[in-house]
Amino acid sequence: MATQIPHKLLPHEKAHVTGRWSEIIFRALSAKVADRWKFVSFRGAGRGEWRGIVDVLAIRKDTSQPRQTSLKRGDLFDIILIQMKGGGARSPSGAELQRLRQVARHYHAHKVVLFEWRLGVSSHFSVLGARDRWRLSTGREIFG
Repeated sequence: MATQIPHKLLPHEKAHVTGRWSEIIFRALSAKVADRWKFVSFRGAGRGEWRGIVDVLAIRKDTSQPRQTSLKRGDLFDIILIQMKGGGARSPSGAELQRLRQVARHYHAHKVVLFEWRLGVSSHFSVLGARDRWRLSTGREIFG
């Protein structure tokens, strides 16, 4: 299926379309390797962007033995925070990276992921690493 984005869209309309398509492509690529993960999208009315720094939350049951003796296997979760960028959207700013890190700390997220998609050019996953640098990754490495 060929995806085409009309050139005569207003900037906010184009952002809506490319943002939505970046999530569709993300889900398609992730589904191949993320069989135990569930994805929760935070889109607003009309499936457009909504408030907040996290666009998609990936969650699965943690089946390892918890440290707390009162908990059993499967009581806890693994969480990954995902931000989507489509089209010509700029990379997250320094302030946005700090917000992503704060949210990750608050929820004890295992990773912060950036998924970028550009029609006919590229799609790739990156993981937020040390010194606020993005490291190229793969869906298999992140969700495998």
